[in-house]
Amino acid sequence: MIISTKIQKKNEKPPPEKLFDPSSDSPFLSFAPQILFWWGGKKQFAFFFFFFPLSNAPLVRMDSTYASSSYPDLSSPAMPTAGGVSRPVKIIPLQHPSVGAGSSSSSSNSPAAFFSGLATKWKRLTFLQFIDGLFPCYRWIRTYRWRDDFQVDLIAGLTIGIMLVPQAMSYAKLAGLEPIYGLYTGFVPIFVYAIFGSSRQLAIGPVALVSLLVSNVLRGIAGPSDELYTELAIVLALMVGILECILGLLRLGWLLRFISHSVISGFTTASAVVIGLSQAKYFLGYNITQSSKIVPLIQSIIAGADQFAWPPFVMGSGILAVLLVMKHLGKSRKQFRFLRAAGPLTGVILGTTLAKIFHHPSISLIGEIPQGLPSFSVPKNFGYAKSLIPTAFLITGVAILESVGIAKALAAKNGYELDSSQELVGLGLANIFGSFFSSYPSTGSFSRSAVSNESGAKTGLSGIITGIVMGCALLFLTPLFEFIPQCALAAIVVSAVIGLVSELINRSNLSQLCFAPFATWTWTI
Repeated sequence: MIISTKIQKKNEKPPPEKLFDPSSDSPFLSFAPQILFWWGGKKQFAFFFFFFPLSNAPLVRMDSTYASSSYPDLSSPAMPTAGGVSRPVKIIPLQHPSVGAGSSSSSSNSPAAFFSGLATKWKRLTFLQFIDGLFPCYRWIRTYRWRDDFQVDLIAGLTIGIMLVPQAMSYAKLAGLEPIYGLYTGFVPIFVYAIFGSSRQLAIGPVALVSLLVSNVLRGIAGPSDELYTELAIVLALMVGILECILGLLRLGWLLRFISHSVISGFTTASAVVIGLSQAKYFLGYNITQSSKIVPLIQSIIAGADQFAWPPFVMGSGILAVLLVMKHLGKSRKQFRFLRAAGPLTGVILGTTLAKIFHHPSISLIGEIPQGLPSFSVPKNFGYAKSLIPTAFLITGVAILESVGIAKALAAKNGYELDSSQELVGLGLANIFGSFFSSYPSTGSFSRSAVSNESGAKTGLSGIITGIVMGCALLFLTPLFEFIPQCALAAIVVSAVIGLVSELINRSNLSQLCFAPFATWTWTI
């Protein structure tokens, strides 16, 4: 028998509990302890114990009772209180696991029982609930207020479209692809996400960090000028989409929450430095070694210093300065908020105008870009899929940690619910469908999502309008892109990574910096 009331002398310490004593019959023996240590700042520690079942024995709570010698008779049904009035003592019988209980527990945890319960839940769904779960866009479609919401969605969609066109071409060059594939990546996935994604402000498409990851893995397999390079980038988009859908359907996105913020910050900071150094060749006017490591890039830049050319450096630095000033004014002054979104387009127009007026042989241009919408094609060359698996997991991790995090923050700010698992499925389907239309991996963008929210986007219709802008650019504007200088696109990329690093610094509380997170951050870099 176990007595729930515990009476203990003031200075008496209880003996240690033997939860894992091999000589006992405790059902805790069927559980393996795993300890996770977490450091939360100054003098803050926490231990988390996770018990993973090794058998089907059910867990039974085993309480130890320590009694004072002043109460020798503990078997009586009542005990005196301080006022002399007796009160009842609750007697809890000790129940050991039986064979029947074990069999019932194992049967309840069987796959058949799981799928049976899942089928029962599906049967209870009404038609509207089924449509809501399958097409999250239906939630805002049925309550859409055309008079109040359409104008702000139209402005937000046009703003993000104007911002995305030059960024898409810039990030495609960073990934080692032709600029047209950046435009493709900003076209079909946007429409798919607007239907299956649950966030109403998240702006998806090509981003700098994912483009760098694509470049790093594919350069070890094929050269950027090879057709195989482009085909593998498209296959990678399909793999990332399938992986995101699997994690979303199984609701396993929480697994990556255990990754420390210091690791994420260190990885992103190092990636931003590599991205910036890789764009130096467009500013300096000569080629440098392509590498994912910082030291070889710096050595290559120093080794080719005798080939330095002033025209691309002056043009690129000037455009970069204009972009940074416009971004700063757009963030700090409400009346100049539109400058933040107009920055990339301004840089492209300014660079194209200067290149037409003062064209110099050292200033390289984008060149001819195919005109028209992407055609349907099935991804091929799966022979290298095994070597792409680690990068697919890494890009999926970026999608979970960054895109879903942004989407949840925007949903909380705008007062609607967001399902993280549904968000992963939406991102996965966007990548899967995009891979059939020549897209490389896409995910949510920090900068464009912030501009979308600031522009007042209310629903996913703003994303559809952005997709229409991208389609018009593919149909009518590609002949104009031929004269865009490479240094202008490089300035857009560098401006984006500077903003990414500054965002990380702002989100980090440097005043409470302690040794463990700093050491983790440094080791990750």
